[in-house]
Amino acid sequence: MTVLLHKLCLDTFHHGQFNSCLEASVREVSFPIQPADLKDSLPAKAIDERHEAWSTDVPKDETTLWHWLDTLDDARRANLLAQCVSFGVNALHEKADRYGDGGVSVHGVQRRLAQADQLARAIGLDLVQCGWRPTVENYLGRVTKPHILAAVREAKGEPAAQLIDHLKKAEMAKEAERLLEGTGWLPEPLRTPDEVDAASESETLPAFLSGDDEDGERGEEEAEVPDELAAE
Repeated sequence: MTVLLHKLCLDTFHHGQFNSCLEASVREVSFPIQPADLKDSLPAKAIDERHEAWSTDVPKDETTLWHWLDTLDDARRANLLAQCVSFGVNALHEKADRYGDGGVSVHGVQRRLAQADQLARAIGLDLVQCGWRPTVENYLGRVTKPHILAAVREAKGEPAAQLIDHLKKAEMAKEAERLLEGTGWLPEPLRTPDEVDAASESETLPAFLSGDDEDGERGEEEAEVPDELAAE
């Protein structure tokens, strides 16, 4: 455990400036594009605070780091390990490569998401408590009008959806944000299922990732956006 933590700490807190005898690493995962306010969200701030606290404790010298790690109790070791590996958790929904050109496969996407669901359940992840809410910037402005209406219908009922079904996309997204405020509604990719069904290995991705509108048409207001952004 000491040698593993030593290598991960060198990578996480010293940006790999020291070599190690252990060939182990965590590949950090991030959104290629993200909302401007993501860094101000509660989870982002919590991550920064934990990282800053550990950075203060982790020794700067690699030899001193080894001896310091060797003195930590099991609980502190487990917490430090969790902090280091957390940057490599990949729960991104992305469009699969259907042509086998080196991208992630449909099967690979489904396995990744099933494992991410397992992890979310294990840690009791609740994105509503974490402060996530549907906004024009992070979701409503990035999906189709039918998906906006479906969200409002699910959270507030059919009468609320009918209030905005005649609006243009931009106006609809803005009004939907207002209607969904305080409801605790989450899009399907951000929900934690009670159990992982074997059917999650199927080749069906969430509808909004397919890039197709229900009516088969896309106007200027429905311009395609990167798939990863739909669940930010």
